Amino acid sequence: MSGLRHEPDRDGFGAFREQAMQTAAADFDEAAYLAANPDVAAAVDAGTIASGLTHYTRHGMNENRSLRPGVRALPLKFPFRPDLVPQRRDRILANLDLPALEGMEIGALTTPLVTPAEGDIRYVDHADTASLRDIYRTHDGVDISKIVTVDHVWGERTLQECIGSDRKVDYVVASHVIEHVPDLVAWFAEVRTVLRPHGSLRLAVPDRRFTFDYLRCESRIHDVLDAYLRQARTPLPRAVIEHHSLLRYVEVAAAWNGPLDAAGLQPYASTRIGLDLARDAIANGTYHDVHCWVFTPTSFAALCLELAELDLLALACDYFIDTAPNEAEFYVSMAPADRREDIVASWLGMHKSLQESGADQRPWSVIA
Repeated sequence: MSGLRHEPDRDGFGAFREQAMQTAAADFDEAAYLAANPDVAAAVDAGTIASGLTHYTRHGMNENRSLRPGVRALPLKFPFRPDLVPQRRDRILANLDLPALEGMEIGALTTPLVTPAEGDIRYVDHADTASLRDIYRTHDGVDISKIVTVDHVWGERTLQECIGSDRKVDYVVASHVIEHVPDLVAWFAEVRTVLRPHGSLRLAVPDRRFTFDYLRCESRIHDVLDAYLRQARTPLPRAVIEHHSLLRYVEVAAAWNGPLDAAGLQPYASTRIGLDLARDAIANGTYHDVHCWVFTPTSFAALCLELAELDLLALACDYFIDTAPNEAEFYVSMAPADRREDIVASWLGMHKSLQESGADQRPWSVIA
């Protein structure tokens, strides 16, 4: 349960918190809060915390907890106040006034970050709802009854063609999607096309140092440009083979305490499987879903910087949140921009900030 690590009040927000707590106590619905936060309910039952109200005033308010089932709090504002504990959803959706905006979420499957009850949201995926249920019917951990209703299927057609030639949105959300797209340059360009001038693209990106991509090298500009020039709409054979050849079981905590022994990592698949699937893709046009690209926060910034310098990226870095200890993903918000120098400067700023923080010195090296 969250709410176990809390610092004394040294941030100057004590008076603000006191007033907010008094307001919360006046309208607080104990039963609704416990129903919305099962971990808190379990703690109350166990006697480790006195009540839902106690938890909310001490911890839940800072964690932006939901007050009632089915109604999540609005995302926090970024930069986050030092007395707040942003949750994953806050990191991705920070500053978005969901009820007032029109959005799109790509690849939501069963865990949408934004629901229709929270705002005007459309769901986009590579297949329609019925097809997704067939695909995931035998997948452990996927409740196919909870798969969202897909509004637009994005594949052979451009994203703008999928949603309608005149339609624009205020934001696009993609959690653990960008690493799957066959053509990174075209994907960015198509998303940019559907965004309004002050819109944003919100990404949650797996950090390869702490995932099953541990053995893979960060994606290089040469491979990105190769896929772009080929106008790839399905993963290229190189990506299919590499993905299956180097997949390994990796525990996040162990990777943070790394380096790991490459020889001791259990493989998911094999080069032979990757080769057979690549042959099938070439012969039959079959779409085999793989991680086409792998990133660290620093490599992502460097790659976007190179694309911007080549006039192949019209999205600037709005904000980013580095991979947190014992977690395996980082977050980037990108905004439409027209001036090349502004776009380049934004990615240079992200890259420089990460280097100065020592982010690229974290444990990730492989013991061969």
